[in-house]
Amino acid sequence: MPLILHQRLGLRLLLGLQLLLGLAPSALSQGQGERPEPDGRATVLSIGDGDTIRVQQGPRRVTVTVRLACIDAPELDQAPDGARAHRYLQMRLKTGSSVILRPQTVDRFGRTVAEVISDINLGLAMVEDGEAFAFRRYLASCDAKEYLDAEDRAMRSRYGVWQVPGGITRPWDFRRGRSPR
Repeated sequence: MPLILHQRLGLRLLLGLQLLLGLAPSALSQGQGERPEPDGRATVLSIGDGDTIRVQQGPRRVTVTVRLACIDAPELDQAPDGARAHRYLQMRLKTGSSVILRPQTVDRFGRTVAEVISDINLGLAMVEDGEAFAFRRYLASCDAKEYLDAEDRAMRSRYGVWQVPGGITRPWDFRRGRSPR
């Protein structure tokens, strides 16, 4: 079996073990062996773009990159929508604030994929306000109906990415056009 398949299989097995043991997916996969806060609490360090943040978690303050689950925000290169999604997330999620992570998996880039909760579910709010799309391909671990209903409300209200009839180019299509997969 090729090495890359061994690595992916190993990562999936490690993730499954972490979830069974109640560990955040990022703790062991980053080689820290760290037990995170029992309730998934983390402190926001920075906002990368419209759907990626960095947090510190656990007693040793492990730095974790988190990809917001269930959504796909416009890429920064998708002007002006990508920059607007980034600003929106910065407004809703201040550096130094506390969040709760609901980890789902680790993506191919080593990021923890998680729903991020502050006073609200941030991914769901972004979809509701037209700053991101429900990421249909990855809704199995989410409340799909909740995300799709939020997207439908944003579309009917013509918020954000829905100001253009039918919405802007979907981020997954934009990425595919920029670099083949």
